[in-house]
Order: sequence, then structure tokens, then C-alpha cells
Amino acid sequence: MKSLNANFVISAEKLSQCPDSVLPEFPLLGRSNVGKSSFINMISNNKKLAKTSNTPGKTRLINFFNFSDKFMIADLPGYGYAKVSKEAQGKWQKYLEEYLLNRKQIKSMIQFIDARHEIQKNDYQMREWVEAYNLPVITVVTKTDCIPRGQIQKKVSEVKKILGGEVFPFSAEDSFYCEKTIEYLLNLCQ
Repeated sequence: MKSLNANFVISAEKLSQCPDSVLPEFPLLGRSNVGKSSFINMISNNKKLAKTSNTPGKTRLINFFNFSDKFMIADLPGYGYAKVSKEAQGKWQKYLEEYLLNRKQIKSMIQFIDARHEIQKNDYQMREWVEAYNLPVITVVTKTDCIPRGQIQKKVSEVKKILGGEVFPFSAEDSFYCEKTIEYLLNLCQ
């Protein structure tokens, strides 16, 4: 499998703390525990690069990763679950909106949808927000190793029909699907 060398760059709470970089950037949007960290680890071929956890809501900052000086991935806090106060959630939302709307390096958002479940209400809300601002977005359907292999393409088609745009299947257990996603991201960088 084609993979890219990657390294952690910095964590930032808000836009003013983001790295000074000209590399194209891809923020990862998704519910807590949907597989964003596993995605980073798989495409970097480094299982320890991004911390994975069974406890939802662990990512509290925007974590930046440089992939072979080709692009950056920004791992954002998951939406939909976090054991933090409403005040803290409101602050996150304000900072994340500021980042997503004003960061010039962003090429496309990547929204993650869990293959094991129907698209959730907060997934729809996030997509509506992205589309309201006319921001570019692609979708990655995660945890495809948890559904029967014969159902994967059906799930991808279902998500594509509902959300539109480019949709890629992904499994942290099987690198088979990563190559097309990496190629797509690299093409967007040109």
C-alpha cells in the first residue's frame, strides 16, 4: 500500500495558534469515536501517530499532522459526545467555526460516517452547516470491517445518495481502501 511519512506538528485550540504553513489542509469532521485517529494512523502506516481511544471525546484540540510535506491533516474534536460542560462545548464550537471558515489552507473537509449505523442526526447537522457555507467536503465511511464485505458497496452507495459528493470506504483493519483515498487527497493538492 502507498503510505506517506507523517509526523505530528502541533495542537491548537484556536485559529491564531494554528501552524504557519502553506500546505493544503484537510480537517477531519466526525462523531466521537468514528475512527478519525485510526484513519490518520492507517494512511501514515504508523499505528501510534494519532492516539486512539475507546472513550469518546478524548480529542479536545485541533491536532495537526504533516504528511510528507504534501498536505496537512487537522484532527478536530469529535461532535456528539463529550463529558464537558455546555460552556466548554460552546467555546469549542466558536473556535472550530472560526478555524473552518477562515483557514485559507483548507482544501476540503473530510466527514466520517460509521458504516455500522444509519447516518446520525448530528452527522446531518454537520453536513448542513458545511453546505450552508459552501465548503468543499468528501465523505469517508469508516469501520467497514465491521459489516459484511458484500454490504460495503451498498453502504457507500447509500451514503453517496444521501450526502452526495465523493464517498470512500475505510477500514483500520484492511489497507485495501486507503490507496484511493490517498490518491484523491494528493490530486486535490495539485
